[in-house]
Amino acid sequence: MIKFQNVSKIYPPDIKAVDNVSFEVGSKEFVSIIGRSGAGKTTLLKLLLAEEKPNQGRIFLNDQDICRFKSTKVSELRRKIGAVFQDYKLIPSKTTYENIAYIMEVIGVSDFEITRDVAGVLEIVGLTERANSFPAELSGGERQRVAIARALIHRPEVILADEPLGNLDPYHALDITRLLLKINTLGTTVILVTHNKNIINSLGKRVITLQDGKVIRDEQNGRFIL
Repeated sequence: MIKFQNVSKIYPPDIKAVDNVSFEVGSKEFVSIIGRSGAGKTTLLKLLLAEEKPNQGRIFLNDQDICRFKSTKVSELRRKIGAVFQDYKLIPSKTTYENIAYIMEVIGVSDFEITRDVAGVLEIVGLTERANSFPAELSGGERQRVAIARALIHRPEVILADEPLGNLDPYHALDITRLLLKINTLGTTVILVTHNKNIINSLGKRVITLQDGKVIRDEQNGRFIL
């Protein structure tokens, strides 16, 4: 489904954020990416979202080389990928419902579909009763659930979760991890970037370890080893 083929990304003057990286992620797989700060984790996600272009190599999604995409194709690509971040990126003046619906409004979805689909993702993330709450009225875990619901609303094939546990206490971090696992069992590929050792070691899933922009370890049933 996803394929990185000898990919390098170099920032001026000569900083190799990603250095000749190759790996594949299968459909419906759950993969964690770990590494120290500056190892290249976020750059990998930006490359997959076509926010950055590699200096070398090719990146494929469903056998399509996204490095060759024009702007219209990039927009289509980003509808196939949902992104979740550490800082939630919610709109403070909008309710839970409105934060999720806004994504659909931007792409011109009908009111009927918005009402139906927002209700559906609120149920998946367990926030039906918080639909009318504003971000300031939610806990950190609830805000991250809204961010995940927003990423899910256009039914992506892939969820990229970039440090979604970073601002959460251990209880809420476990709660969000369980939610990502649930989403994965529903058929969505999940790529999780995290520094949370306990979560990684409890998952029993594939772990890719980066160091200085290179893949130094890629293991099924992987552990947090740095």
